[in-house]
Amino acid sequence: MLLLSTETGSWVQTVTMEEVGQPNLPKAGFGGRSLLNLSLNFPNCGDNRRFTHGCALPLPSLRALPEDLPEEGNLYLWFPLGHTFGKATRALQEVFADRPDDLRLESKALLAIAPLGKGGLWEALTAVLTERECASTKALWVPAGASPQFDDFPRVISLAQAMGLQSSRWLIALLDNRQLTSYFQPIVAAANPGQIVAQEALMRGLDGDGVILPGRILGAAKTAELLFQVDLAARQSAIREALRHELPQRGQKVFVNFTPSSIYDPAFCLRSTVEYVNDTGIPHEQIVFEITESERVNDMDRLRDILDFYRGAGFGVALDDIGSGYSGLNMLHRLRPDYVKLDMELIRDVDHDPYKAVVAQKIVEIAQELGITTLAEGIETAAELRWVQQAGIDLAQGFLLGKPTSPPHQAIAFAM
Repeated sequence: MLLLSTETGSWVQTVTMEEVGQPNLPKAGFGGRSLLNLSLNFPNCGDNRRFTHGCALPLPSLRALPEDLPEEGNLYLWFPLGHTFGKATRALQEVFADRPDDLRLESKALLAIAPLGKGGLWEALTAVLTERECASTKALWVPAGASPQFDDFPRVISLAQAMGLQSSRWLIALLDNRQLTSYFQPIVAAANPGQIVAQEALMRGLDGDGVILPGRILGAAKTAELLFQVDLAARQSAIREALRHELPQRGQKVFVNFTPSSIYDPAFCLRSTVEYVNDTGIPHEQIVFEITESERVNDMDRLRDILDFYRGAGFGVALDDIGSGYSGLNMLHRLRPDYVKLDMELIRDVDHDPYKAVVAQKIVEIAQELGITTLAEGIETAAELRWVQQAGIDLAQGFLLGKPTSPPHQAIAFAM
C-alpha cells in the first residue's frame, strides 16, 4: 500500500492507493497503465463524497491540448497560504460586490469557488497575486451545479497556467486547427553563395490576419505552459513542409529547431520524432536537428544522450548561437555537434570589429580542428560575407542571402 497525504493547497485530503498486481508503481502522475484501487475523500469540495474505484488509468497523451476554458461553470481555487487566500479573497469580493452570494469562500481549506464568465475575475487576481503565488495556487473548472470528481484530478493546473490559457485561446485554436507552418531560410556554401546546400525551417503561425511571428507564439506558449506542444508541432511542421516542397529530393538538408527545455519525456520525444520522419520517408541524413537555447539546459548529460541517439539514428546535430554566451566552447567538447552556428551578434560588423574578429576566428579554428562544420548566421552585408569567406567558414546564412519564405528559395540572386 502506498499512502500519499497532500496538504499543499491543491487537494486537501488523504489519498490511499492500493496497488493490485503491480509492485512498481510509477512515482509521478499516472504513468503507464496501472490497475489501482483508490479511496479518495474530498472534504473541501462541498459534498464530502467518498469514491472508491478499481480502474485502469491510461497516461494522457502528451500530444493532447488542454481543454479550452469554458464560458460557464465554476472555478475552484486552492491557495497555498492563508496570506495568499486573504489577498485573493478581498480582490474577488470586490469583483462580486454586486452578487456576493455567487462567491463561496472556505477559509479552513483556503478554497474559493467562483462562477466563470464574470468580468474582471482574471484581472483582479493578476493584480494582487505574485507570479509565485499564481504558480502555487491550484485551479480547476467544473460544470455549474457539479462538484469535483476523481476523474477531474488530472485536470488540476496552476492558476498561472489557467491565466495563460485564458489569454492564449488563439494559440490553442492555432494548434488545434493545424495552422502552425514553416518558412525556410536558405543556407549556402560560403565559398559559393549561389549554391543552396540546406534550408532552416522557421516556425510561423497563420490566421485570418496573416502571419504570426514566432516571438508571439513562444511568449504565449510559455505563459500557458504549452511549450512542449508548440515545439512538437513545429518539428512536425518543418518535416512535413520540407517534404511538400521536395527539399530532400533537391539534395538540400533541412535544419529543424529543437528546444531541449520544452521536453518533458526524452524517450517519448525521440520516439515520436523518429517515427514521424520515418512516416515521411525522408532519409535521416537529410535532417539536422538544431539545438536552440542550449545555454538554458541544466542537465547536460541528458542532452548529450539525446544527441547521441539522434546521431546514432543517422541525423545531423547542430549547436546554435556559439559565441553568444559563456558556455558555448564548453558545450562543444561535451555535446560534440556536427555543425556549429556562429551567433549573429558575433558576425554583426565582424569585418571592422577586431575583437569580434579574433573571437570568431578562434571558434572557427577550434571547430576545424575538431572536424565540425562551421556556419555563420545573420549575415546582412557583403563585407560580412567577405570576412566569413576569408575566415574559412563553411556555410553562410542571413538576410543578405535570403529571408525566410514559403515556398523556399531555390536560387540566390546575389553578386559580391
